[in-house]
Amino acid sequence: MELLSLKTMYQTPHITMKKNKLLPVWILSIILTNFNIGFAENPNKRANINWLDQSAPSHFSGTTFGVPWERGLIEPDLTFKLMSDEHTSLDVQTWPFAFWPDGSVKWTAVAVSPHDHLPESLKLIEDLNPIYKNSLKVIEDKKSITIKTGIVEVTINKSGSNIFESISREGVISAKNGHLVVLHQNTPELSPEFAVVTTHFTGQIKDVLLEQDGPIRSVVKLSGIHQSDNNTQLMPFSVRLYFYAGSENIRIMHSITYDGDEEKDFIRGIGVRFDVPMHNAQMHDRHIRFSGENDGIFAEAVKGLTGLRRDPGPEIISAQLEGRMTPAVEEFPERVRRGLPYIPTFGDYTLFQSSANAFRIRKRTAPGHAWLNAGNGSRSSGAGFVGSPLGGVGFGIRNFWQSYPAQIDIRKANTDNAQVTLWLWAPESDPMDLRFYHDGMGMDTYEKQWEGLEIIYEDYEPGFGRPIGVARTSELDLWVPGKTPPREKFASYAASVAKPPILIADLQHIHDAGVFGGLWTVKDSSDTDPIRNQVTDKLDWLFDYYKKSVDMHNWYGFWDYGDFMHTYDYDRHVWRYDVGGYAWDNSELATDIWLWYYFLHSGRADAFRMAEAMTRHTGEVDVHHIGSFAPLGSRHNVLHWGCSAKQLRISTVANRRYYYYLTADERVGDLMDAQIEAHRSLHDVPPLRKRVDVDLSDPSKVLLSFGTDWGSIVSAWLTDWERNKNKASYNRIRNGMKSIAAQPQGFFTGVGMMDVESGAFEISESDQIVVSHLNAVFGLVEIVAELIDLIDIPEFEEAWLQYCKLYNASDEEQYAVLGTVSRNRGLRQGHSRLTAYASMKKSDKELALRAWEEFILNDAERSLKIPKTVEIKSLYSLNPIIEAPDISTNYAAQWGLAAMQILRLIDVNKNAVK
Repeated sequence: MELLSLKTMYQTPHITMKKNKLLPVWILSIILTNFNIGFAENPNKRANINWLDQSAPSHFSGTTFGVPWERGLIEPDLTFKLMSDEHTSLDVQTWPFAFWPDGSVKWTAVAVSPHDHLPESLKLIEDLNPIYKNSLKVIEDKKSITIKTGIVEVTINKSGSNIFESISREGVISAKNGHLVVLHQNTPELSPEFAVVTTHFTGQIKDVLLEQDGPIRSVVKLSGIHQSDNNTQLMPFSVRLYFYAGSENIRIMHSITYDGDEEKDFIRGIGVRFDVPMHNAQMHDRHIRFSGENDGIFAEAVKGLTGLRRDPGPEIISAQLEGRMTPAVEEFPERVRRGLPYIPTFGDYTLFQSSANAFRIRKRTAPGHAWLNAGNGSRSSGAGFVGSPLGGVGFGIRNFWQSYPAQIDIRKANTDNAQVTLWLWAPESDPMDLRFYHDGMGMDTYEKQWEGLEIIYEDYEPGFGRPIGVARTSELDLWVPGKTPPREKFASYAASVAKPPILIADLQHIHDAGVFGGLWTVKDSSDTDPIRNQVTDKLDWLFDYYKKSVDMHNWYGFWDYGDFMHTYDYDRHVWRYDVGGYAWDNSELATDIWLWYYFLHSGRADAFRMAEAMTRHTGEVDVHHIGSFAPLGSRHNVLHWGCSAKQLRISTVANRRYYYYLTADERVGDLMDAQIEAHRSLHDVPPLRKRVDVDLSDPSKVLLSFGTDWGSIVSAWLTDWERNKNKASYNRIRNGMKSIAAQPQGFFTGVGMMDVESGAFEISESDQIVVSHLNAVFGLVEIVAELIDLIDIPEFEEAWLQYCKLYNASDEEQYAVLGTVSRNRGLRQGHSRLTAYASMKKSDKELALRAWEEFILNDAERSLKIPKTVEIKSLYSLNPIIEAPDISTNYAAQWGLAAMQILRLIDVNKNAVK
């Protein structure tokens, strides 16, 4: 008989017992469980799952990841299990979080709980009857939410200042009174003219939502604002707390938005603070831990027993060094016992990361006494612990050194309750100064501003360079081990803070599912074709060059980490950090998408984490989340928010989708939701206001380009439709596609007035063309590939293929079709992927050859050659650096995307070159 799935057996009436009685489901389940009877499953309904870092972690507190599926394959109610090759099952919770047009599941989110023995390789397969070894318990009332993981119990308040009231393990309180703090200063620097006044703000909860209540994963979202004693309010916050069944950890996602006056409101500290009961442990049994670089650990007791004039003995010393309970004081040698009151107790400790390359540890006995330097180093991984063998809490800040200045304070460890503050902006650093970097230099008219743009590439306009509404998200972790952890265990925890373990579906599975437009290939290490290998070698080189540049040029810091610089200055041997629009890149020419495509191509963990950091940065810092510019992004500038060009192409969901779908991250989901109506903002902040007169009389209409603007907003609608099945977004997409196709020159019409509700463009009465070299290079290529795959509008596809074919075509070819010729067709190499796409869709070999020639610029040896690098040493550079001629971030992003799409869309081999 043909083998059937269990679900099919449940639903098939002809499978019966004797006397024509249907076999009860619960009996069948027992039979299958106890006799290990298996049934054939659909092999397509499974996915190989890998650890991002290629090996199982030693400390794992749970994670969530996304798995895509081919269209029409997975029903929305289908659940899954995660199995090892040894048939060990891990507890998982799954749910669909994106859908294909036919209603089948496009992406499944998988939440995984901790497991004693983590396998190296895993498979996600369908599971009709999930059974959990551990499950969460959630109790909610009017005042609080209590979550029990099976190991820890956390009570979360719905009002007031304490985000969590208490965290307990086995009935013992490990932490309490968890709240947010901000320190405000009235002046950025010491001055005889002004007295420095520091004001303390505490987070006040306004809204609490139990966002997810599942057996394996629960999420609580809290929103509010920081408030001072005199009821002044500053900096809205959003905090998510993540819980996994059987976990000792609580993950914290902390987001703040700047809403102050940058001329008056200088932030001295941003932190999360809580108390840790010390449970009457002896002072010499109270332990402090800080992580240094790699596996380095600072480990001391509040009252040290080593190095004394009188030796306590190896048993006592080893117990203290290892964090175990020491013998009773009565068993101490008499001279040591008598001398205990005279050994100093150190109650206060600070780990301060002042730069990307320097941290220090200090301690003191109590306020009013001198600090002692206790340790120094380069890059701390940002983890700590305070407690005793009776209990305690570990804690960590992810990207601690990368996002300097950061700080961890432990105070009053020699009292009944130690106090821990995890500072995301360190009070020991200078205050945060977000003022604009120049006075405007007289650029008070559009004409003068255009002259400024001509000389330093900076689009300045008074009042537009303010930081109102920029945001920052940080990740923190709390760990409740129940006692002072062994050093090896603490080192593993610190490593997990710095690099949280991540699971990823097999890259070929992701590719074969047909998501993200499918415009890339998974790197094949066995490929022997020399041309393809030249392309992939240069792809690797480009990524590595930028990875090294991040470190060489210190692209780190609270507001900067995750971004690249735009263009290099070969005269000074630095990136142009101080030259207008040549400084921070701010997603220019789809840098984010290049990194994500490169990860999907290579599978490299370092590529994932670099793309992740960029997604966090560009979605938060480069976008105004509140205020008159919200929710638009800012074009590249010396300051991330400094440019007066507030544009959809920077805030675009096209840059966020990859990370969201690979991780199911709720914060990025919030950022994408905020973009659904972003096009309305262009009525008040028109992108072309300095060059053309824009009619703003009708608020129901906005002027959008078909490229950078519509391509950006349609990515928000597409994602909303996929995630939420929003019919309104679907209709807007269709109306836009149809009205672009109906233009006299299709995509070459270039710009139009769009109805803000329907998404339809007015049909132009002119056959003029408006072409910009930027139209297609901010994610339009990748988004349109998805639209054509998902929505059948032949006339739109034809209009897009016409644009793809003609953009790089000869003047004669353009004139023959359009009756005119475009003079603004830069980035020819980057646009080779449009030609390649047209060749693939039309099965046109001549177009394929033309695409290849455009990509190599008619010189394969020069175009595919790895650039030579030059080492610049002292006298000409502050530090030794490596630089490569002619490499800019625009080039890297567009060459990288073109290379990966050329590899996918045409047959790149010797014959193609010929």
